[in-house]
Amino acid sequence: MSGQATPGAAQDAAPPFAALREQLLAAADAFAGDQGAVPDILAGMVDDVDRALREELEIFPVCHHSPASALAMARRLREKRPTVIYLELCEDLRPLLDELRNCRLPVALQAFATELDGFPPGWAPLSVVAPITEASAEYQAIAYALETPGVELVLVDRSTDHVFQWLRRDEYDERAASDTPAGDAALHGDAVGIEIGDLRPRFAELEEHLLHHGRVRHWTEWWEQYVERPLAGADYDTYRQVMVMIGSLFRRLRPERPERDARETDRERHMWTRIREHLATSGADPARCLHVCGAFHAASRVEQFGLAAEAPAYEIGPRTGTTWRYGLIPSSHSAIEAQFGLAQGAVSVAAAAWQRALTRHGVTPHRLGGGAKAGATSGRRGGRGRATAPADRPGPPADRLSGFLGTPPEPDGLDAEELLGWCVDLVRLARRNGYQASTADAIAVYETSVLLAGMRGRDRPTPYDFEDAAVTCVEKDTVPGRRDVRGLCGILLGGDRIGSVGYDALPPLARDLLDRLAPLGLNLQARTNQRALLDLEANPELRPCSDLLWILRRLLGDVARPIMGARRLGERSIQESWDLAIGREQRAIVELGYEGVTIEQVLEQRLRRDAWAPTATAAAALEGVEEAVLYLGGGRLAVELGARAVELLAAERTVDHAPRVVRQIRRLLAHYHATQPELPGWCEEFVTAGYAHYCTLLPTAFADDDAGVRQVGAMFGFLFGMESLALSLGCDHTQLELAVRQAHPEAPEKVALLWAAKSRLGLLSPDELRERCAELLANPLVIPAFPRYVSGFVQALESVPTLTPFVVEVLSRAFADLPDAVLLPWLPRLITTLRADGGGLLPLLVREAGRTFPAALPALDGWVPPWAAEWRRSPAPIASAVSAGPVAELLAGAPASCDAVAALLGLDDGWRRPRPAAGPPAAGPLVARHPATAEAVARLLAGRAR
Repeated sequence: MSGQATPGAAQDAAPPFAALREQLLAAADAFAGDQGAVPDILAGMVDDVDRALREELEIFPVCHHSPASALAMARRLREKRPTVIYLELCEDLRPLLDELRNCRLPVALQAFATELDGFPPGWAPLSVVAPITEASAEYQAIAYALETPGVELVLVDRSTDHVFQWLRRDEYDERAASDTPAGDAALHGDAVGIEIGDLRPRFAELEEHLLHHGRVRHWTEWWEQYVERPLAGADYDTYRQVMVMIGSLFRRLRPERPERDARETDRERHMWTRIREHLATSGADPARCLHVCGAFHAASRVEQFGLAAEAPAYEIGPRTGTTWRYGLIPSSHSAIEAQFGLAQGAVSVAAAAWQRALTRHGVTPHRLGGGAKAGATSGRRGGRGRATAPADRPGPPADRLSGFLGTPPEPDGLDAEELLGWCVDLVRLARRNGYQASTADAIAVYETSVLLAGMRGRDRPTPYDFEDAAVTCVEKDTVPGRRDVRGLCGILLGGDRIGSVGYDALPPLARDLLDRLAPLGLNLQARTNQRALLDLEANPELRPCSDLLWILRRLLGDVARPIMGARRLGERSIQESWDLAIGREQRAIVELGYEGVTIEQVLEQRLRRDAWAPTATAAAALEGVEEAVLYLGGGRLAVELGARAVELLAAERTVDHAPRVVRQIRRLLAHYHATQPELPGWCEEFVTAGYAHYCTLLPTAFADDDAGVRQVGAMFGFLFGMESLALSLGCDHTQLELAVRQAHPEAPEKVALLWAAKSRLGLLSPDELRERCAELLANPLVIPAFPRYVSGFVQALESVPTLTPFVVEVLSRAFADLPDAVLLPWLPRLITTLRADGGGLLPLLVREAGRTFPAALPALDGWVPPWAAEWRRSPAPIASAVSAGPVAELLAGAPASCDAVAALLGLDDGWRRPRPAAGPPAAGPLVARHPATAEAVARLLAGRAR
C-alpha cells in the first residue's frame, strides 16, 4: 500500500492542524504502536489537507453526483464569484458546454471516432462520455460560468485522445468484453466514462469494514448516510477539509497498481500544467480563480502541484491523427449507475435529496436555459451582472476537522409526514401493478421502515430502509406484474429520469432528419413509439418521407420499423405503416450525425467504405449496388460499386460466396432488363468475367474438400443460367465443356452434381443417368451414402430444373424397392441431408411430386408410375435366353449358391435352361490358331500335379 507521508511535512505543519496531528498520532500509537504505517498515513492525511488549503489557487474538492458537493458549490460561487473556473474535464469537450442550455438533463458529452489513426483497428469505434446531472457540482460551475458575463470556464483534464493513449490494450479488451446493459441503462453503449470525483475505497478490506459496521449493503448507501447528510448543512471550510481528508485517505490506503497510479498522477500533472499555462497567458488573478477537481486529486502529491511549485512543466504528448466528433447524447440515471458501478437507484435518490436540500437550506441553484438562473436577483445572492472582485484574501486555514470528527452529527429526527407519504404512494402504485395491497400494508411498511432504521443505528429511515421494508411487506414471494416492488420504490423516489438533447443542440444531420419528417405530423422527439401511416397513392408528397425512413431503417435498424410495406427491386408500396422510435434512440441519431451532414451522404460513405474494405467481397459489392439502386436511385454510385464488384470477383480464389453472388446478380439483371433499354456496361463485364472465372475454378472446386456442394451448385447456376448472355457477349461454350470434363470429384454430392451437369450439356443421356442410379440402388455398399447423391441432385435443380421429375423418380424408386431393413436406417440421414443442403429447393420436388402422384388415395392402388417402363429397360437384369457354355452349365448343375443370392436380392424368376449352342464355341478356333498359351498352361498344371 502507498502509505508514506510527504517528507518533511511534520516539520512544516501549520499550527492550525498541529493539535489534530498530535491527537491522531496518539490514537495510532495506542492502537497500532510504532510498528506499521498507520502513524504515517494519519499524519500524511493532515499534511494533505493543510497543503490543499494553503494553495494560492483555491481548490474545490468534489464527489461525482453528490448533492452535498452541489450545495457547497452553489453557495461558494455566490460568495466568491470567481472570474475563472478550472474544471476537471477533458479539454476538447469545452465547445459542447454551450449547448447544455438546449438540453433537458441528464445528458452526456460525447467524443466519438470511427476512423482511427494511431490506435489498434480493432478498437473502433472509440467513444467517451461525460454525463452531467443537475445535482452535481460540475453542472453548478458550468451554469454559473455560462450565465455570468465575464467568467471564463477552462477545462484542464487530458483530451479524449489521451484517454485512449494512456489505456493499455488488455484493459481496453477487458472493458469491451464486459456485458453491455440493456434498456435505458444502455444509453451510453460501451463508451468509456469520464467522471469528476470518483470517491470509493480502492482497498477492498476497508470498504468491507465500512459496510459491515455501517450496517449497509453497498457503498452508495454508506456514503449517503455518513458523508452526504453531515456535509449537506456544513459550512464551506468544513466541507472542504473533510473532502480533502477523505480523498487523502483513499489515496494512501490502496493497493499498489503501477499502471493506474501512473495514469492518475499524469492527469494531475496535466491539469496543473494547463492551469499554469492559462494563468501565464491570461494574466488572471489566482485569488479570483477556482479549481474544481475530484477530492482524490485535491490530495495530490505530484511535484507540479500548486502554483508555487518549482518542478518543470509536464510535457504533454501530441494527439494521434484520429479524427474526433463531438456531440451531446441523452443520458439517464440508470445509465450513469451502470456506467460507474453505482447501486441501482443511487442517482435517483441523490436527485431527490438535492431537491429536498434546496428547499431545506434555502439555496438557489444555478441553471441554464430557464428556471431559477444564477443571479436572478442582485446583491449578495448574485446577479446576471459581471463577476465582481472577491473579498480580502483568506488567511491561514482554520482547523474545522477536529470539531467535525469529534462532534457527533446532529440528530435528524423522523420525518413522519414524508415517510407516511412514501408508504401511501407505494400502496397506490402497487395496486396499479397487480398487487393486492391495502392500507394495512402501508402501515406495515411504515412500522417496518422505522424498525429497520433503529436496528441499523439510524435516527430516521433512509430510502434504502424503506425499499427493504416495502419488499418484505408488499411483495412477499410473488411478482404479479411487470415491475417488482423495488422497481416501484425507484419510481416513487424519483424514477429513472431520462434526458434529451434539444433541437438546437443536435448535429446538422439530426436536425435535417426532423425537418424532412415534419410532414408526418408526429412528435418525433417523444420517447414513446410513434405510429406513422403513409398513403402514398393519395398523398404523393409523403414519398420523400418514405424514402428517408427506408434509409433510416437500413442504417439504424429498429429505430424505424416497417409494419406494412416493403422496399425491393421492382416493387414500390402504395401504403406503408411505420413504428418510429427516433426520440428514444436519440443517441444513435446523434452518432449518425458524426458521419455526415445528410443521411444520404452517410449511406453513400458506408457503401463505399464497405466495398473498398480490405475484407470486401464481390457479393458485398453487389449488395451495395442493390442498396444504391433502392435508396439512392443508382446512378454514378451504382456504376462505381458495380465496377468494384468486377474487380473483386476476378481477384477471388475461392467460391465461398458464389451463392450470394448468383442471387445478387440475378436480381440486378432482372431489374435492369425491366427498367432500362440496355444493360449497364459493368453488368456485361461482370457476366463475362464471372463466366470465365467460374469455368477456371470449377475443376478445383470439385476436388477441394472446403468447397461445399452449395457453392459448386451455385457456380453451375451462374454458368448455365447466364450462358446465353455470356455467349452473346463473346464467351466460349467450349471452356465450360472442358471444365466439366476435367472435373473428377470423389464426394457423392459432387459426383451427382457432375452427372447432372453432364446431362445438361448432353454429355450424359437420360438413360445412362437412370442406369447409373439403378446401379447405386442395387449396390448394398452404396445404399448408406445414397442420401448424399440425392443432395447433389437437389442442388443441381437450380441450374438444371429439367432434372426435377428425375429426382422424384429416383426417390420414389428407392422407397418402393428397398426393403425396410435397408430403408429405415438411412431415412433420418436423408431428411437431415436434404434439410441442410437443399432446404430452399425442396419445394420444387414437392410441387413435382404433387403433379406426378394421384390426388386421391383410392386412385393410388391402380396407379402405375410413369417411369416404370424406363426402369424395366435399364439395366436389363436378366437376359431372356441364356447362351450355353461351361459357366452356364456349371451354374445350372449346382444352383444352390445362385438361389441363395437370388433370395437375398428378392428375385424369384427361376432358372432358365441354356439353349444349345448353334455351332462350335467361339473359343475353339482361337485356341487352335494360337496354341502357345494353352500349351504353357497345360505344362504348368502338369508340373503342379506331379
